[in-house]
Amino acid sequence: MFSKACEYGIKSAIYVAEQSIDGRRVSIKDVTKAINSPEAYTSKILQQLKNNGLINSDRGPGGGFSIDPKTMEKMTLSDIVTAFDGDSIYRGCGLGFKKCNAAKPCPVHHEFAKIRDQLAKMLSETTIKSLALQLQDGLSFLKT
Repeated sequence: MFSKACEYGIKSAIYVAEQSIDGRRVSIKDVTKAINSPEAYTSKILQQLKNNGLINSDRGPGGGFSIDPKTMEKMTLSDIVTAFDGDSIYRGCGLGFKKCNAAKPCPVHHEFAKIRDQLAKMLSETTIKSLALQLQDGLSFLKT
């Protein structure tokens, strides 16, 4: 459903948020280990999150990646999905047709539109902070 970059972006943001709750900054190596991802790829993912204003990056001793507490409360999964995959998930056809719409629907258009709307609602209402807190509480995991 999401691109691999988006999946890693979501995992990275959740991990950085979890650590930021406790005032810790994390390195690329920390994120790589936490989400089981290749280091070079993780570096690009973190750069994209930074460039989209979703995470902070500080250089030097004591530096690393973090998320401001106020940003964390406002940032949703939708923000990350849009940063990596754009908005096509909110308007795409369930069968991949380019010209599918309510006036000329594909066979699954009406049912898929309901699911797509529910997904958009979930993504826009789920904050990164809520997911980071679940992680801290042991209610969810970033790797198996």
